[in-house]
Amino acid sequence: MKVVPSDIEIAQQATMLPIEQVAARLDIPVDALEHYGKYKAKVGLDYFQAQESKPIGKLILVTAITPTPAGEGKTTTTVGLGDGLNRIGKRATICLREPSLGPSFGMKGGAAGGGYAQVMPMQDINLHFTGDFHAITSAHNLLSAMSDNHLHHGNALGIDPNRIVWKRVMDMNDRALRQTIVGLGGISNGVSRESGFDITVASEVMAIFCLSQTLLELRERLGRIIIGYTREKKPITAADLKANGAMTVLLRDALKPNLVQTLENNPAFVHGGPFANIAHGCNSVLATKLSMRISDYTVTEAGFGADLGAEKFLDIKCRQAGLKPDAVVLVATVRALKMHGGVDKKELKTPNAAAVERGLVNLEKHLENLRGYGLPVVVAINRFTADTDEEFAVIEKHCAMLGVKAVPATHWADGGAGTEELARVVVETIDQGKSNFKVLYPDDMSLEDKIRTVAQKIYGAKDIVVSAKVRAKLSELEKGGFGHLPVCMAKTQYSFSTDPTLRGRPTGFDVEIREVKILAGAGFVVVLTGEIMTMPGLPKVPAAESINIDDDGIVIGLF
Repeated sequence: MKVVPSDIEIAQQATMLPIEQVAARLDIPVDALEHYGKYKAKVGLDYFQAQESKPIGKLILVTAITPTPAGEGKTTTTVGLGDGLNRIGKRATICLREPSLGPSFGMKGGAAGGGYAQVMPMQDINLHFTGDFHAITSAHNLLSAMSDNHLHHGNALGIDPNRIVWKRVMDMNDRALRQTIVGLGGISNGVSRESGFDITVASEVMAIFCLSQTLLELRERLGRIIIGYTREKKPITAADLKANGAMTVLLRDALKPNLVQTLENNPAFVHGGPFANIAHGCNSVLATKLSMRISDYTVTEAGFGADLGAEKFLDIKCRQAGLKPDAVVLVATVRALKMHGGVDKKELKTPNAAAVERGLVNLEKHLENLRGYGLPVVVAINRFTADTDEEFAVIEKHCAMLGVKAVPATHWADGGAGTEELARVVVETIDQGKSNFKVLYPDDMSLEDKIRTVAQKIYGAKDIVVSAKVRAKLSELEKGGFGHLPVCMAKTQYSFSTDPTLRGRPTGFDVEIREVKILAGAGFVVVLTGEIMTMPGLPKVPAAESINIDDDGIVIGLF
């Protein structure tokens, strides 16, 4: 059995190339780079715009079955597949989201891959990186400060303090800040009102940042942000407060895509990072489009399972950016399928082909959904050392019956060498030219029917439950000219339903719509379901307790 060191040990032993050498593999000239040390650089927006007339390469979306505590390895597979494509002679680049400090110090961990399929420098990427998230946090909170300042200095716009919907944000899990009161301490400290904090990755500024392709578009979208309403329910925007120009200045450098490398020194863009359970879950359009213009193959991922990240990638990002994926890789593991088949986490190392077979209903539903978009799918089985041939044979046989190839991948232990077969199958699938991408619903469908369509077709719900209050809000949004927008479902990542304990393929359930809110700048309507929170909390034993620095300044305990 091959012994694989910890992620950070592998990362600290890696040999990285100077970033200009990585850029040269994509023919990016040195003068297009803005260096952040030896191994990180931003690519200038002028260079991006200069590539506009180039033919675009193939786009591969990596997604996964419903997450379990056993792990699926979607980001790791994305990195491994990019390395595998380069190993078989293809010019491939990967595009990932930037990790949030919330999960890095909380429960989920980082988002730079793992084992021998990582992006580098791993500890930088998982921490402050190039400062993009700080810029997004600052831009968001500038708007918050200007809103409260406007109230304090006479409120010429007539904003109703009780109808302000714009909170503050920070890039950390902190449940104590979900609901707060601001302006305490007397008249000199502003107007007292209820407010709260969201995590930065749930900010509309983050969503706008990831969907904008120019500084002008960024400024215009930021200006459309609705911060609150008057007593007559007239929306007040960031442009009304004259805040969007200064917000754009804060985001000017952050908007440039970040170039890094994999452990095998292949190029990777890591840029933007909205969560997929509470936001749209995709890296920036800028990074994706730049990669597609200078690579033959772009491998990107969307957060959590295909019911969340992939649905939003396809119905929001692709719809807005005009992207058309050429193939989808659906990641699964024997371990996760066992959990969907009813096995407790403590028993996962015990061979259990019957449980794997029971759990395949989850994979089957995701496969049905992806094919409903007109996309060819390859199933990647991220293999663990405890997996047996019998268990894998169950998956392979079932997938063959469904008309899809299941390919084992060992990138975590073997790097790109462990994904060469997967890379070849993906290329063959793309070469067959069977992608016929179409979005799930048309723009002119009502908002309620869009929500119902996602719930029924993607989640397998019986119906949605919409209160009179929510239905009135949907009607108000449609009358306000927002009915054509797509919906962004905020839902637990652990189940097709809104109950995180229901694994596999639950049926007969309803999806209760708790709240809807408009993100006019981002261009979608957020739909909150179940108990989903836009400010997560830390677990009882947060990962931060194990993270430290030794006497030589070396970071330890970071995965």
